[in-house]
Amino acid sequence: MDKSPIDFTLTLDGRTVEASPGETLLDIARRENTDVPVICYHELTTPNGLCRQCVVEVEGWRVLAPACVTQAAAGMVVHSASPRVLRARRTILEMLAASVDLREATDIQAQIRQYEADPARFIGAKKRGEPVKDDNPFYVRDYEKCIQCWRCVQACADDLQFTYALAIGGRGFESRITTFFEKPMPETTCVFCGNCVAVCPTGALKGKAEFLLEQGLNFDEIRSATRRPKRKRSNAETTE
Repeated sequence: MDKSPIDFTLTLDGRTVEASPGETLLDIARRENTDVPVICYHELTTPNGLCRQCVVEVEGWRVLAPACVTQAAAGMVVHSASPRVLRARRTILEMLAASVDLREATDIQAQIRQYEADPARFIGAKKRGEPVKDDNPFYVRDYEKCIQCWRCVQACADDLQFTYALAIGGRGFESRITTFFEKPMPETTCVFCGNCVAVCPTGALKGKAEFLLEQGLNFDEIRSATRRPKRKRSNAETTE
């Protein structure tokens, strides 16, 4: 008979805590009610450690460890709020604020206040600028608000919908969320399920009705704008 994996212990902020094989440091921190902030992480998508906001300090490690993808090991000594960790989180927030419109990113705004980040620290930084993509009756894409957390791409792919309408394009600062060959959304494999909108943390993806309501349209105008045009029936169909 196979034996179950044996639990082990590690140290988290001076406390000895139990852990199991396969658990991440974020799993343990949440179980122990230790505050470790996240941005790109979402319970419904695969952790990728992109944003590095969940970093913690592991004694003996040269670099800070992203808690969402770092598996616990016996004997680890972990600090979730050391000066080095707090400085890293604050800087990440300040860099995001310098290049992305975060006005609708409520969770990130709360972190900016919590870590006393200065949104104006990097004066003169290049802002992401791109017109709103309004190419379908269901949602709009405002990539000036996009932090490229990949949640929408993952939700559209293997994590939820298996549709693969969204992709990553460009390089460096010009990298962006897009569609294959930058096609309008109705010309992609999108089924307009709304999962990408649901996992977006910044308002970069927004339901069309909500977007139009914010623009000051009334109910009838919104209803008209969000209805799909009726397909014209062919002569063959009308004579059947």
